[in-house]
Amino acid sequence: MKKIYLLLAMLPGVAQLMAQQSPTMIVNATNGASFRTDVEDVAKITFSEATYNLNGNGQRILEADELCWPEDRLLPCFPAPAENIKTLDMNSASLTGEERVMFCTLQGIINRSCPRILLYNHNEEPKSTWPSAHDLKTSAVRPSSPYQMVILFQNEIKGLVLYSNELSEHYSNLAATIAGLDRLLPVTPEIRAKLVANGLDFPVVEDLTSQTMTSAVQIYTYLYNNYWDRCNHRLLVSIRPTIPYVHDIAAACGSACVWLDPRKSRERSLLDKMLKDMTPGRDFVLGWYAEERSGIGEATKYGLSTVPADFFENATLYTAVNNPVVIPPVPKRPKLENKVYAAVYISDGDNIQYCQHAMAKIFEQSGRGKMALNWTISPSLADISPMMLNYYYGKATSNDCFVSGPSGMGYTMPYDAHNSVYYGSSTSTTLLAPYARLTQRYIEKAGLRVITIWDEVSDTQRQIYADSCKYLYGLTINDWERQTGRLTSAVEADRLAVVPQYPCYANGADVITTFFNRDIRNFKGTEPMFVTGQASVWDAGPDKLVALQTRLDELSPGNVNIVRADHWFSYYNEAHNLPFNLCMLEETAVTSSPAQTDAGFAANGSPSEKYMWISQTADGSAWVQLDFKEPYSISRYVVRHAEAGGLDPRLNSRNLTIETSLDGNTWTTAGTHTGNTSPVSEGEIVATEARYVRVNVTDGGADGFVRIGDIEIYGSH
Repeated sequence: MKKIYLLLAMLPGVAQLMAQQSPTMIVNATNGASFRTDVEDVAKITFSEATYNLNGNGQRILEADELCWPEDRLLPCFPAPAENIKTLDMNSASLTGEERVMFCTLQGIINRSCPRILLYNHNEEPKSTWPSAHDLKTSAVRPSSPYQMVILFQNEIKGLVLYSNELSEHYSNLAATIAGLDRLLPVTPEIRAKLVANGLDFPVVEDLTSQTMTSAVQIYTYLYNNYWDRCNHRLLVSIRPTIPYVHDIAAACGSACVWLDPRKSRERSLLDKMLKDMTPGRDFVLGWYAEERSGIGEATKYGLSTVPADFFENATLYTAVNNPVVIPPVPKRPKLENKVYAAVYISDGDNIQYCQHAMAKIFEQSGRGKMALNWTISPSLADISPMMLNYYYGKATSNDCFVSGPSGMGYTMPYDAHNSVYYGSSTSTTLLAPYARLTQRYIEKAGLRVITIWDEVSDTQRQIYADSCKYLYGLTINDWERQTGRLTSAVEADRLAVVPQYPCYANGADVITTFFNRDIRNFKGTEPMFVTGQASVWDAGPDKLVALQTRLDELSPGNVNIVRADHWFSYYNEAHNLPFNLCMLEETAVTSSPAQTDAGFAANGSPSEKYMWISQTADGSAWVQLDFKEPYSISRYVVRHAEAGGLDPRLNSRNLTIETSLDGNTWTTAGTHTGNTSPVSEGEIVATEARYVRVNVTDGGADGFVRIGDIEIYGSH
């Protein structure tokens, strides 16, 4: 589809075209986001001097269809937040559910043009946690006068959608959907009376009070027939009408809010009509369902993922703080030994409301950091709230490893073990491929190298993950112990290990110990052994799980190492003569040409600017060399450039070669990249025996400096 760029040079808050690099055009938005579009996709660039309505900050008031929404972002690029954010504690204000829906809708409409409203709804973690993490300055509207919030922003509201929930609560979602499309407030007659009492006599633009529909099917069919074509189809919000949390992002984006139960055939058919209009690999569902597996499964059938978020709040504010995710360096791992390597995973990080609320408390337990634990977290946060990821990364110890929950970018379910349903038809398998490509983009943005799959994958589906998610070190699958025997491990494409979590959702250290002992009791010490399992975060946090160190040592004294997931898969691949990232090895030595930063920054597992290798001179040339201390069969390389660390794409190195050597004197070219504009240069090579690898850059970024975010070299014995 051809694109038209309208450049509004006269007004602030408008994306400006900053650079063009054939065949890619780089567009930078004023909130710091940069995105790409192929030059051949651009039909026309026009300049406008039109006059628009401005908000109190002098910024253009945006309609839902005027947002800057790049193809490769989950959410639009909202303008940067205002210098002062108005807050309201809706619990202290004793607001009804319908009032909260109105305030969340107001928040979405106002934050669309410039984020200025923060609402406290859940109050599980300290109030200051997330505003502080996002570096926001706030001032509160008194809970005794909550409608002051509407008064502050009344000039950006066009009118009201009047409705009543007497016949069905689903009218709240219908009214909120209409309101987001036209900058209206969804109100009941009681709320309207309160607005009038506060001097706010908005006109009624849509009156739903005469409607006599009583069922969800009737109400959402009315929505579908009258408003669905106007809604964007990039995001569908599935939310119980009485849970007013993500209504803000629905209103901001012009998305439909629905609550349809896939267990009921008529409701499922209507939901399917909406899901069919969405694009796999780009669009997603935000919220939750009346029943978990039927809802997740229905979206999975259409190649779509769901980001669980029924109690996530302030998405329109936190997504606007568009800072890059700062991925910390990965600790180097010791040599492989004939030991038992154990990995322990914690649920339930696919749910971003858990990441926002419960995880913030659990992460403070004193037991965290005392042993290696693998925390599931949602890669969708790389867009929805990158500073939330940075908050956890900033607090993490070297024993805290973050991994993706099921089954990548948002919750999908290739196989439902509880209901013995395999979403493995030719159609749904084909639709997994764009989802896997979407997953690749977001796990790399978030720095997550391992994914837990619910609940199993077929041979074809494993192949799709292997082909589409090169960033992965490994996959784990939930073994619910419902089949005869245990799920078996597999290796796909001679590199990607797929292993069962045995147990999964364990409720404590005793259960994990019992399951692990089924293998450990047979350990002979003649070769490495690998065990992995998952704990339910609701039953077993760090304070309980630290007991595993003693329990497992008692099973086989001195032989059990509890390790991070990235180390576990590295050990696993090495033990099975599969390629693994040699740069993770403790003995790997890194040297370089003169640089502003330490040579080790070039291969420390982090592409982020804070840990980036930068050459000392601006002559466009530099080199980095890796010595693995012994020969390996080298089969793949990955070089991440400036853009991978969140910097301007024009700073990517343009010309480079990758060379291998056995002795450090005679070199063979393994890969050449000329005229590069991509954030990552990578290549598969014919297996080559080498001890040394050198990355040689002959033309650095646009400013002449060479920046290397990270180097990965894959080899085997």
